[in-house]
Amino acid sequence: MLELRPVSFDHPDAVRLIAEVQAFYRLRYGDEDATPVDPAQFAAPLGFFTVGYVDGTPVACGGWRARDAGEDPSLADGDAEVKRMYVDDAHRGRGYARSVLAELERTAVAAGRRRAVLETGTKQPEAIALYVSCGYTPIAPFGAYRCEPNSRCYAKEIGAGAARRPGARAADGVPLG
Repeated sequence: MLELRPVSFDHPDAVRLIAEVQAFYRLRYGDEDATPVDPAQFAAPLGFFTVGYVDGTPVACGGWRARDAGEDPSLADGDAEVKRMYVDDAHRGRGYARSVLAELERTAVAAGRRRAVLETGTKQPEAIALYVSCGYTPIAPFGAYRCEPNSRCYAKEIGAGAARRPGARAADGVPLG
């Protein structure tokens, strides 16, 4: 069973998993994700980071940071950008990524965020499939991803408006709102 714990972006378990995801990117893309990231962006109330543990071992992570329209024309006030979603190789295929994503959506809604946005790459079809299956739809590339041909950006309404839509659910199937 996956136990999700809120941690700082620079917590040792988060740092180890982030290093693993960067190694994964090097294998798939030939380079790391060089998107500027400040650990302070993932601290409440304008961000969140979690690590998932199985029997005390860190196996998954993910976070969000607040983004707003003034930063980029493709963003909207109240956006939460999902970053560093990762499950280690040995624990994939068990629904852990869906659980992490649902926790990110719930905490973003609790912090007043209205839409989750994210970027993934064309060489990660499993990530694209996860996001689409969780209700994410394609949007125009934003920020550092605007000129990246291998980037695909997605968004999902998660805030009060989403909760009023019949059948609106978090990534794990639990109703929003």
